[in-house]
Amino acid sequence: MRTIAFVTQKGGSGKSTLASSLAIAAMEAGEKVCVIDLDPQASLVKWAKARKRADLPVVASTPGKVGALVQALAKQGFTYAILDTPGADGDVGAAAAKAADLVVIPSRPNAFDLWASAQTCASLKSMRRDFVFLLNQCPPAQQTARVDEGVAALESLGGLISPLVLSRVDYQEAARAGYGVTEVNPSGPAADEIRALWSSLKRRISRLKNAAPTRKAA
Repeated sequence: MRTIAFVTQKGGSGKSTLASSLAIAAMEAGEKVCVIDLDPQASLVKWAKARKRADLPVVASTPGKVGALVQALAKQGFTYAILDTPGADGDVGAAAAKAADLVVIPSRPNAFDLWASAQTCASLKSMRRDFVFLLNQCPPAQQTARVDEGVAALESLGGLISPLVLSRVDYQEAARAGYGVTEVNPSGPAADEIRALWSSLKRRISRLKNAAPTRKAA
């Protein structure tokens, strides 16, 4: 089983929205997916209740139990676990990163998010974790100075995964209804972005030399 964790020290970067839509895209691609909600606000647990379907399990967890939970899911035949974490909580983020094959650091193209991304990057490097940056909630006109600066800043810190994710209504509509963007508007640009993101992340994980199928519980 492979594990992807969304981690950043800045709240409001869109982790839960991305995690939910990515999980749906992975499921639609044939993966057996479970979402692990490590956020005390339980945003994805609430999203699953709004979904009213049993096709994608969402499980709440704590930092101390997440390693054992990942092991249990692997034994149950899940192929991917996607972890969501709160902002500004080092202990939870560290536990998620430790359990993950790949950490995704979402960042909006503004100075505060970019500074927080640099802090998260430093923490993950000290833990020797594999990570990528994702530029999220970009303005619709992609070629703006703010987006260009964000791309340059994140590329200087480490790998920047493609594509850039734009600020689109479909993401909020999907989250509110308990769906992924590929379900609410399958042929829309947001759906195309998430499918491309899933493909990029899957390729990245397949290339990781040190990505073990599962990690031992701490």
